[in-house]
Amino acid sequence: MYTMISGVMHAQDGTSGNDYPFRDTELSLDERVQDLINRLTLEEKAMQMVHNSPAVERLGIPEYNWWNEALHGIGRSGVATVFPQAIGLGATFDENLIKEVASTISDEARATHNTAVKNGYRRQYSGLTFWTPNINIFRDPRWGRGQETYGEDPFLTAILGTAFVEGLQGNHPKYLKTAAAAKHYAVHSGPEKLRHEFNAEASQKDLWETYLPAFKALVDADVETIMCAYNSTNGEPCCANKYLLQDVLRDKWNFDGHIVSDCWALIDFYEGHNVVQTAEEAAALGIKSGVNLNCGDTYPALPEAVAKGLVTEKEIDEQLAILLKTKFKLGLFDPAEGNPYSQLSEKDLNTEKHRQLAREVAQKSIVLLKNDGVLPLRNDLSKYFLTGPNATSIEVLLGNYHGINPNLVTIMEGLAGAIEPQSQMQYRQGTLLDRPNANPQDWASPNAGNSDATIAVLGISGVLEGEEGESIASETFGDRLDYNIPQNQIDYLQKLSDAAGDNPVIAVITGGSPMNLEKVHELADAVLLVWYPGEEGGNAVADIVFGKVSPSGRLPITFPKSLDDLPPYEDYSMKGRTYKYMEAEPMYPFGYGLSYTNFEYSGLKLSQEKVKKGNSLKATVKVENTGENASEEVVQLYLSDVETSVDAPKYQLFGVKRVNLEAGASEEISFEITPEMMELVNDEGERILEKGSFKVYIGGSTPSERNIELGLNPVQEASFILN
Repeated sequence: MYTMISGVMHAQDGTSGNDYPFRDTELSLDERVQDLINRLTLEEKAMQMVHNSPAVERLGIPEYNWWNEALHGIGRSGVATVFPQAIGLGATFDENLIKEVASTISDEARATHNTAVKNGYRRQYSGLTFWTPNINIFRDPRWGRGQETYGEDPFLTAILGTAFVEGLQGNHPKYLKTAAAAKHYAVHSGPEKLRHEFNAEASQKDLWETYLPAFKALVDADVETIMCAYNSTNGEPCCANKYLLQDVLRDKWNFDGHIVSDCWALIDFYEGHNVVQTAEEAAALGIKSGVNLNCGDTYPALPEAVAKGLVTEKEIDEQLAILLKTKFKLGLFDPAEGNPYSQLSEKDLNTEKHRQLAREVAQKSIVLLKNDGVLPLRNDLSKYFLTGPNATSIEVLLGNYHGINPNLVTIMEGLAGAIEPQSQMQYRQGTLLDRPNANPQDWASPNAGNSDATIAVLGISGVLEGEEGESIASETFGDRLDYNIPQNQIDYLQKLSDAAGDNPVIAVITGGSPMNLEKVHELADAVLLVWYPGEEGGNAVADIVFGKVSPSGRLPITFPKSLDDLPPYEDYSMKGRTYKYMEAEPMYPFGYGLSYTNFEYSGLKLSQEKVKKGNSLKATVKVENTGENASEEVVQLYLSDVETSVDAPKYQLFGVKRVNLEAGASEEISFEITPEMMELVNDEGERILEKGSFKVYIGGSTPSERNIELGLNPVQEASFILN
């Protein structure tokens, strides 16, 4: 028998489970893994390949639960820092900031794990293997889980996802800080209701131009884990898709980490996709497809599958070996004193430094969509009226896959804490979130007429959009098949606007996806999109509203005017979708966001006007703050291939740099344009380089006429020829 002492199994006769060769840190990783496998029974092997793997007491191996979440902070565990939802992280366009966020999360992850183990707890959500980031492409605003992504652009998703993985996994030469996972591989973005049976059909061109580049980037960044999706892609379940898992992931990209199924996705083999009939057949198919870890309860059927001749124990060993390497790389079989991450403890959780980072990220994620000169507000006006269904809501701070924190700052709390003592602030909710008031009396909206400024906090929350079982007020399993925000909110905003007269009305919009804001834009004097801004959301909103910080967030996804401008939701063709392929004029373009100052771009120069194949060139532009307020600008580089043999995007984002400029200051910004940026993807999915003309655009947004209509300066433009 074994007992637990300080988180390590020890035999009751006084000997330690540490005496086995797999515990010997002087041996190679492969030698240690093989020794451990050789000591396991077939039944034990099967159970080590499920997410809630039990202890193997005779070997001194404690239980381990592989399932942990850290989308925007440690999720579903103890107290932790809650950062803005992933779509808000995407709106920062700031890979350095995102890496700092992920590094902070992994500090807290190690601290949580070490503290739990120290106290004898090994529950789900206290491990070191995190199933994040979600790098699916937010191709359609109806997808309720789009809030988990970094937006619609493969380049932005790739650089932010890479930064997140680097922050989670650390840079130690021997040990992983935590293990990150790129999900959901691949071609996965709704519909939520059909995800266990749906077949996403994607052309080779769309696969390699849109759906796969971010996954390739994270594999290149040594992400430890790939999670295969529920749905099928091009006729094969993603967790049994030979092309995706073997031909691309293992053979073409040389991925050497482990593959985990989405939770209970292997059951979909026989209950949704109907490619097998029994659990034993599903387990065997999972092993033969290269799924190393089963989130769910299918792999316990592996011994029976072996008995029936459906799979061999050798095949199981091969997949188990890949999985066990992750545990060794995390140091789970090594003495704690040799692992620097073992020193992190409860003192590293929820610190003031982490809170300040959450506030900074929220500030940089907020997008100013409209401003008729009313923002920033003074914080010493006589009276403010705060209203709307989301002003006091904790739910709108969180988004899905969230953590908890004892000091979640609501938007009301943030605004109230920022005004001067002589000022009044009155609050009434005014309207419900998603339905008309039952009581017809309106005591709220008249306040807009006797207040110096009205701030209406509107929009949606996680009860209306999210994953299939999370969104308890959604009749469409978390997807938003109605693009509008609830009509009762628009009706209420109309009343506020009518009552306010010449007094300003500021609309603060919460949510994780594009929505129809046409009437909001028309009725409000200023519109702020704040996403799901995390624990410091209220303070960050106040910082923007009262001008402590100038807004610098940018839209990582296009806001169409109407769903009528998009293809059907179930259509995975990229034609007509995102800023790269959409022909209809959007309400708000990708990359759009206003500031409290004005930035002018001038003097765009290319180092060459004619470039030979295989060579790079440099683009340089001057950025000047011609306004009266210091602010950060998000400088964006887009490239357009003018002459192509196949259909190509109108233009593509290939560079982002944040620059902080005082009023009147300027800076020269340079980008390298590499041959890879000049490539296009043909109909066979091959990347090719063709001679011809290219256009280079640099500015604070996409090269869209709509941006100019919305008040941004036109981008700078130049051309070169590839010969």
